[in-house]
Amino acid sequence: MSGGCGALGVCSRGLYSCYWKHSSERKRRCACCWFSFVAVATLLSLAWLLIWMALYNSRDDMNTKAFEKTNKWINWFMVIVIISSVLAIYAFLLLLFALVQYALKEPLDLHCVHKVLLSVGLVIIFAGVMGISLQWKKEWPTVPLFLQATAPFLQLGAVLALTLHSWLLIKSYHRAQRKASRAFILLSWAAVSLAVFLCPLLIHDFCPCLLEELPPKPALIGHRGAPMLAPENTMMSFRRSLECNVTAFETDVQISKDGRPFLMHDNTSLRRTTNVEAIFPQHATNNTPSDFTWEEIRSLSAGKGFWDFQNDPLQRPPSLSDTEWSNVRNQSVPSLRELLDLAKEHNVSIIFDLKNEKPNNTDANVTVHTILASGIAQNLMWWLPPVHRAEVKAMAPGFRQVLRELRSRNVSVNLWVVNEPWLFSLVWCSGASSVTTNACHLLKDMAQPHWQMDPMLYRMIWISADLVSVLVMFGLFLLQRCCLRHSKGKGGRGDRFSAWNQRELSPFLPSE
Repeated sequence: MSGGCGALGVCSRGLYSCYWKHSSERKRRCACCWFSFVAVATLLSLAWLLIWMALYNSRDDMNTKAFEKTNKWINWFMVIVIISSVLAIYAFLLLLFALVQYALKEPLDLHCVHKVLLSVGLVIIFAGVMGISLQWKKEWPTVPLFLQATAPFLQLGAVLALTLHSWLLIKSYHRAQRKASRAFILLSWAAVSLAVFLCPLLIHDFCPCLLEELPPKPALIGHRGAPMLAPENTMMSFRRSLECNVTAFETDVQISKDGRPFLMHDNTSLRRTTNVEAIFPQHATNNTPSDFTWEEIRSLSAGKGFWDFQNDPLQRPPSLSDTEWSNVRNQSVPSLRELLDLAKEHNVSIIFDLKNEKPNNTDANVTVHTILASGIAQNLMWWLPPVHRAEVKAMAPGFRQVLRELRSRNVSVNLWVVNEPWLFSLVWCSGASSVTTNACHLLKDMAQPHWQMDPMLYRMIWISADLVSVLVMFGLFLLQRCCLRHSKGKGGRGDRFSAWNQRELSPFLPSE
């Protein structure tokens, strides 16, 4: 056993190589290649976990889509996050053990079990990337937004990691006996360091602005009401959103079998949000909303998906009173007219999608006539459905036509669905007019964006961190240089570590 290899060395060697009593005497030509494999797997697993942290904003959308395919409520998002976290921690610990092995002059002999598990982990990551690209690709833009919002913290973390690992590279530089090897190590480290130190030059939009230059706070639009506080698309949910001072209700309109417009998002099944299986067991497999009469739909409980602990589509609030839970259980599917009356009473706008819109314009006609009959001001109606827009303009010229493709033509911009404070902070700094959200209760009290700071303060933090890192690495360079000279003065030039270092690093170092 090498000198200086105590309990830490035994532990790292045992967990990394499965040699607990003594070091392996076998020469592993690919030891450094497997070390590189561990390093790459660690970076990819951490990046994969970062992706799911970004997609947390849309976790409910993913679970809803999974329910539509499996007809079972499982929090698939958290299952994937847990698996990704375990994989990232596992790979990171292996990399840490490898660095300890290197520092203690132990062979980098990765056990075959770790090779298999890391390979399986990488297959899962690549399969996950393909799955998102095929089934959920509209969420990919959230990832660069998350990187943009967290870029300063990622850069500071990279500076810290660079500084902590510098002693290993410096030691390798001093121990290398060939000039080409030293040049390779020095140039590689310099290139990585410059990239990490200077990357803030590319960071512009994470909200480094003065408070007096901050755009107005985006208005809040209740996405199906306040679905984290009450069952979605119910009158209780819309009333709870009024407590957040929302400027508009966002909802979804469908037409019953007998021609009554009502509020419901899912257009293929009633199972997710209602107790249709209990009330109409004969429709357990075929329960499309438009196939039910208004009287049948009205008999359903619209709060089932919220209070059923096994079928919880959205995050429940931490606590509700007995009266509130009773109110949840008594929620029915509301008609469009009920929401129109509430919006008219509180002078709140309505924006909606028209589900299962028929080519003959029947649904649009019924919906427009219902809106006009309610007496609500036409300018409070935001017409989103793209079909039959010309006919709707002729019937109700006062409706505000919402065109998704005109974001860059000097028009108001509404972004949906924004649930996380970090994303709300980013769109606030970007000057968005409004956001549609499930979490109005989290966003209503934000007085300023998260992480907002003076640009000069950010530059000072960035430059100070870089300077401290450079000074620490330069100090380590001089310290190891002095130690090496002292060792050579005592005849230590040919120590065992030099031979080990050359043997282990030779696959990566250029030949003379």
